[in-house]
Amino acid sequence: MSTSAVALAPDPYQAGCATRRILDRIGDRWTVLVVGVLGEGDARFSVLLRRIEGISQKMLTQTLRGLERDGLVRRTVYPEVPVRVEYALTDAGRTLLDPLRALQRWAIEHLGDVEASQAGYDGDAVRP
Repeated sequence: MSTSAVALAPDPYQAGCATRRILDRIGDRWTVLVVGVLGEGDARFSVLLRRIEGISQKMLTQTLRGLERDGLVRRTVYPEVPVRVEYALTDAGRTLLDPLRALQRWAIEHLGDVEASQAGYDGDAVRP
C-alpha cells in the first residue's frame, strides 16, 4: 500500500489539518462568549450584542455565521412582522458548554495568580 493511500490521523499541529480550523473556531474569544450566552438559552441578535460587551455587529454576525456553518448554532427565522430571528446551540454546540465552563472556572480561579505574574513580569526592568 502506498503512503498516499494511508489516511493520516488528524493532527491540529499540522497547518492543513481540518482539526486546526475547528480549534481556531472554538478557541476564538467571540465564539467562547457567544456559546456561553447561548448556553443560557436561545437569544436574538440584539440580546447577544447587548450581553457580550465589546463585540461589534460585524464580529457578532461573522461569529454567528461561522458557528452556523460549522453546525454549532442554529438560526431560526420566524415569519412575523417584523421578522424575528433567534439563535440557539445545536446538540453539537451544547457539547462545548462543559469544556468552555471549565475554562471559565479556571480563569476565575487563577485570575489573581495571573495578574500577580503579569505585574511581576511587567515590573522587571531588564529582559534578555
